Formats: sequence, C-alpha cells, structure tokens
Amino acid sequence: MLAALIVTAACGPPANPGSLAAAADLSGQTYVVGSKDFDEQLVLCEITVAALEEAGASVTDRCDLGSTDETRQALLDGDISMYWEYTGTAWASFMREPERIPDADVLAQVRQRDLADNDIVWLRPGGFNNTYAFAVAGGPAAALQLNTISDMLAYLRSDQPGTICVEPEYHSREDGLRGLQRLYEAEIPPDRVQVIGENLIYQSTADQVCLFGEVYSTDGRILQFGLKVLEDDRNYHVTYTPVPTLRRDAYDRAPEVARVLDPLSAALDYPTILELNSQVSAGYESPRDVARAWLATHGFISRV
Repeated sequence: MLAALIVTAACGPPANPGSLAAAADLSGQTYVVGSKDFDEQLVLCEITVAALEEAGASVTDRCDLGSTDETRQALLDGDISMYWEYTGTAWASFMREPERIPDADVLAQVRQRDLADNDIVWLRPGGFNNTYAFAVAGGPAAALQLNTISDMLAYLRSDQPGTICVEPEYHSREDGLRGLQRLYEAEIPPDRVQVIGENLIYQSTADQVCLFGEVYSTDGRILQFGLKVLEDDRNYHVTYTPVPTLRRDAYDRAPEVARVLDPLSAALDYPTILELNSQVSAGYESPRDVARAWLATHGFISRV
C-alpha cells in the first residue's frame, strides 16, 4: 500500500494555483524541515516550511544545517523530518554506484532502495537539474558562435586566446575535468586551464578573465552576470534532480503530505529556480522572503 501511495504521489497532476490549505489538512502534524547550506537549498527549505504551515502543520525550521553528509545524517538520525536531496548525489554518493543509467531509472532505484534500506521516502521530483556546466559571457558566445561543450573544447585547442576556469575539486576529480576530456576525446592544453575558487568563477567569466567558467547550472549568478550556459552535447555530467525526501514515519503519519509537496515540485522548473536563486545570490534577499513571495504570487499560500 505504501509503495502504491508513493507512486501515486510521484506521478500526480501538476498544481492548479490555489491555497495549499485546500490540498490537505495537516493540522496536528509536526515536521522538522532541514536543508544544506547553499542558496538553492535554503530557498527550497523555506518554500517547504511555508507550504506545510499553510496546510496547518506545526513546523520547525532547521534550514542551513551544513554539508550534504551532515544533512543526510540528520534525516537518518531523525533530527529532521525532511529535506530536498538530488538524485545524482544519492546515486553516486549514498549508494556508491559508478554506472551511468537513464535518469528515470536512477530515481526509480533510489526511491526503492532508500525506502527498503533506510525508511526514506522520495516524493515527486522537481523540474530542474542542478548539475555541473560551463558558461561563457554573452558577448563572446555570440561573436564566436559558442553553443556547446564541443565548441568550447575545439576553441581551447585552437590558437585563439582564452582560458577555462575550474574549481580545485572539479580539476582533481576523475569525474571532473579529466573525465570530460576523455568522453569528448579532446585534451585541453595545460596552459589554457586556470584553477580558482568556485565563488570567483562567475565574476571572472563575466569579466572575461577566463573565457569559459565551470558553474552550477542553476546558480543565480548566471542571470546576474548574463552568462550563457553551454549545452553538454555528449551528456557527460550526471543529472541532479531535486526531490523532497522524508522519513517513513513522518510519511506514514499523514501520507497526504505528498498532496502539499507535489505541487511545489511540479511548479519548480529551471527558469523558476534560476530566478529565485538569483534573487538570493545576486539580489541579496533573504531565502525566506523570496520563498514566501513566490508562493503567494502563485496562490500556494494565502499571505506572505
């Protein structure tokens, strides 16, 4: 029965704008909502807190817990009831699976195995992918006709000026820059690679200190600096789709919680999360204010 309920929740219809109070009555239910420590996670956490409160639940805000490992352990230990996790993280880090399989199969296996092994329920996935990407400033992208990672690698092997900036971890990992060159069958000359801090890459790419920058595909600074994300035309980077994950005991107490969270997943597509992240990362607005304004604007909650 639980499996049937989860499948129903995962495949439910998109949300119609309207108060989440009408979607389910969670009066008497208590939840502790957590998140990791970067802007997108804070936005997702605050959206969840406000949505559950709208449905009548009592909610403790534990947003900004820390790293992936710290947040996941808090869920397993019962210190929090739920948080948003990414399919690629669960597949590669929690389940230590090196094999690349179709995205739908990843979610299906993660959902089944995490429930059986850890009593963790995965609900409906969001509509965006926060993965590694490469970006270029809008002007050079148009002038040099740079649209794909293949275009980028061909340019870097030419005698035209320009470098690629990557963070230290991406530079050192086998599934980072080295793996990218293997899959694309293109070696980048070492003198064309700059290794700098992740937070410096966006500004450096916009200023053309480096022509190409390794970025996260939903980072709000992409909009702030007018960067163009290049198409990963050989599908090298793993998909990181966000999904609300919650403890089975919290789910079993009120399975109708899925009727509150599923509409959020359906509404959170790539342009939406990019804009919300930008308001926090570039506009310096609080994640709580950004989350509640978006929910109110779309009729999910009755007031900010």
